[in-house]
Amino acid sequence: MPRVHSARDERFGSYLDDYEIGDVFKHWPGKTVTEADDHLFCLLTMAASPLHIDRHFAATEMAQGRNVVVGTYVYSLLLGMSVPDISGRAVANLGLSELRHLAPLFHGDTLYGETEILAQRPSASRQGEGVLTVRTDGFNQDRLKVCTFTRSVLLPLRPGKDA
Repeated sequence: MPRVHSARDERFGSYLDDYEIGDVFKHWPGKTVTEADDHLFCLLTMAASPLHIDRHFAATEMAQGRNVVVGTYVYSLLLGMSVPDISGRAVANLGLSELRHLAPLFHGDTLYGETEILAQRPSASRQGEGVLTVRTDGFNQDRLKVCTFTRSVLLPLRPGKDA
């Protein structure tokens, strides 16, 4: 008999006790960043530096000779890519640390993300919930690591289980 899977129940994040330290999630699909994506994000966030939006400036005054994608967009994409696998059931996002941009991402590059489970523990103050700590890494199409960050998320335990 065929099984019916509900994306709401199974695809959008898991419970704390479903994760094991060392698990790696390869998020899919990647995202090819267009010039329009980068410009829109820069203008929406008022981060309209010529590093990101002025092609002539980049060609004549930057070592790479081309615009770099604004780092906050790279981080935002990676965070979003991780939601279905990591924090879709989150009660709260607790914090972010060690955000580092390691190499530039350029217009036309494709960003891919992977997340490793670093730690998980029951909450000391919230019964039925716990803290998941993960590291997410972003790579371009050549597997060059461009961004990394660590974050903690408050997740529920699977119903019927207590901390």
